[in-house]
Amino acid sequence: MLFREAQISDIPQLQVVRNAVLENTLSDPSLVTNYDVEDYISRRGKGWVCESNGIIIGFSIVSVIDKNIWALFVHPGYDKSGIGRRLHDGLLEWYFAQTNETIWLSTAPGTRAEHFYRKAGWVESGTPGKEEIKFEMTAAQWKGCFKL
Repeated sequence: MLFREAQISDIPQLQVVRNAVLENTLSDPSLVTNYDVEDYISRRGKGWVCESNGIIIGFSIVSVIDKNIWALFVHPGYDKSGIGRRLHDGLLEWYFAQTNETIWLSTAPGTRAEHFYRKAGWVESGTPGKEEIKFEMTAAQWKGCFKL
């Protein structure tokens, strides 16, 4: 498996992964356009991919402007293999090298994603909608995750 920075040419494969997930699905896949993805990986922040044999099987995108994780998805069948955690940790390392601003994300309650973020040290900070839980992490919390 290869982990690398996402490129604009990766966007079609990112969309395939995003639309293949079984949880946190989009009610309307056309709501996240290729332009939106390009904006997030080239202007708002940065993205990373995990590929296997030239096929993208996971990706993450973080926005410094919005101070949030915009996307973190692993294609079904490749989950529970550490890909999500490596993408997560890499984006947080990059984010906190850019700023010390608290970062946030939201996810659906009762999902594996909710459990994943809690286990990774994220702190619940509210419910922006009835179908979402908001989590936050400070730079100090992130750096504390790696203290022995």
